[in-house]
Amino acid sequence: MSTIPIFADESWRLPSRGRVGMLSLIVGESGIFTIFVVAYIYYIGRSTTGPTPRILEVPIFNTVCLLSSSLTIWLAERAIEHSFVRRFAALWALTMALGIEFLAGTAIEWRTLIFEDHLTVRTNLFGTTFYSLVGLHATHVIVGLIGLSLVMIFTLLGRVNRAHAERIQVLALYWHFVDAVWVVVFTVVYIVGR
Repeated sequence: MSTIPIFADESWRLPSRGRVGMLSLIVGESGIFTIFVVAYIYYIGRSTTGPTPRILEVPIFNTVCLLSSSLTIWLAERAIEHSFVRRFAALWALTMALGIEFLAGTAIEWRTLIFEDHLTVRTNLFGTTFYSLVGLHATHVIVGLIGLSLVMIFTLLGRVNRAHAERIQVLALYWHFVDAVWVVVFTVVYIVGR
């Protein structure tokens, strides 16, 4: 009596090391962000002096730019899968531009908060938790932009093609993570926290 495997036509393959690695990084980073978000929520309203969260202006344009970058990077992923390298490069560059605009908007916001509203990390608990949480996110955007920039350099040198689609998708996972975290940060800091 012979036994027939249940999935005779399908062979199991190990998952991509890149995807497993990136997902592991995302899980770890999610834990760090959770700690910072909980700290921010815990300290809301506990500052007895200085500026309060009411001074914050809601960064709608920056948020739209960053969240739009998830769409452009997804479209870039699809373009490279179909060997449309020029389209990929244009969409990748647009993703980078949207990320850079987000960082520029954050820098302008911080400049206003520091020099006009006199809110610094040392001002009060609000300042400490605000700059820690938003700064942690901005740092992740910078890291993402460095990765995107490296891919763009290789693209401009003619070294990126369809064979690199999976690696590009792995990097795009990180960018989607950064965008998803912003939804949480935006909601906690600019909606709930005000």
